[in-house]
Amino acid sequence: FIDEIDAIGRARGRGGMMGGNDERENTLNQLLVEMDGFGSKEGVVILAGTNRPDILDAALMRPGRFDRQISVDRPDIKGRDKIFQVHLGRIKLDAPISHYSERLAALTPGFTGADIANVVNEAALVAARLNDTSVMLKHFESAADRVTVGLEKKNKVISKVERNTVAYHEAGHAVVGWMLEHAEPLLKVSIVPRGSAALGFAQYLPNENLLATTQQLSDMMAMTLGGRAAEEVMLGKISTGAQNDLEKVTKMAYARVAVYGMNEKVGMLSFPPDNQQFQKPYSQETANLIDEEVRALVSETYKRTVELITKERAKVEALAQGLLEKEVLQRHDLVTILGARPFKYEGQQNIDILDQGFRMPELSATGEEGEEDAAAAGGGG
Repeated sequence: FIDEIDAIGRARGRGGMMGGNDERENTLNQLLVEMDGFGSKEGVVILAGTNRPDILDAALMRPGRFDRQISVDRPDIKGRDKIFQVHLGRIKLDAPISHYSERLAALTPGFTGADIANVVNEAALVAARLNDTSVMLKHFESAADRVTVGLEKKNKVISKVERNTVAYHEAGHAVVGWMLEHAEPLLKVSIVPRGSAALGFAQYLPNENLLATTQQLSDMMAMTLGGRAAEEVMLGKISTGAQNDLEKVTKMAYARVAVYGMNEKVGMLSFPPDNQQFQKPYSQETANLIDEEVRALVSETYKRTVELITKERAKVEALAQGLLEKEVLQRHDLVTILGARPFKYEGQQNIDILDQGFRMPELSATGEEGEEDAAAAGGGG
């Protein structure tokens, strides 16, 4: 088994202007010769792992050397359920394993097997610190927060003005997400500092959809800009706290304009980002047009977000005051303050599974077993 085979198996002749790497290419050539020499020997199977199959040399990937490519993706909700069942059997719970495995699978979209093992271990440690005799859902939620957002830092010194700004900022995210139909369901809002930089966060529970519509992307952009808009409308000034939000919105806007073909002026063209290219596959005129359309899209979305915050400023104020009082607001607190969400989803969502478990005997699968295996195994855990 050769792990991280891209270290020596990178495609040859890609040095370009920077020059090639003769030693690596010689190593790859010798590896290819040695692999061909295994043909007369029995019982020798060569496996390899990589996170970058796209950069491997074509000669390395041809049949006779690596005959199969097996993609190991992050587990879906059913996969996470099965992985949680394995790890939950090692700790004492206050309910059956299936009760927790289903709900935790919904709580942890995008988690790998290693992340899941870490969450279970952290939850057991949280329960031990609190002298609880069994591990409960609140312990798992705390553990998931620690894994995704970072360690809670309640002793971090924050001025009253900063704390107030963070409260209105997070309230803005929450209210915009609550009032837009295609935004992701809101799980909790916190102004407790975590990790190295986060002074607060609004946690959403996305569904693992494979496709996104224009409306969904538009509402997600508005939700991301909700913090900046709330600072401007409610406080009359803006802070640097929206830097990460602006970075996300910029990426989403460029994707809509230049990758997904969702802009009328640029048209149905797609230019995925490629750091390997020295020249862009479009003219300077097109590059300028993309920049202009991205700016216009962000400005239009921000204007829409400011209008929504202005209309719902009473809700933003109530939520901000609730955060200043409690620091963390759970979903039931949000329903009390904001009222029931005005939109209903079709089908069972992750947010529903978190409450009720799997109501369906089997969630629909996105693919079928027996698809053609394509020769290095996908990395990750």
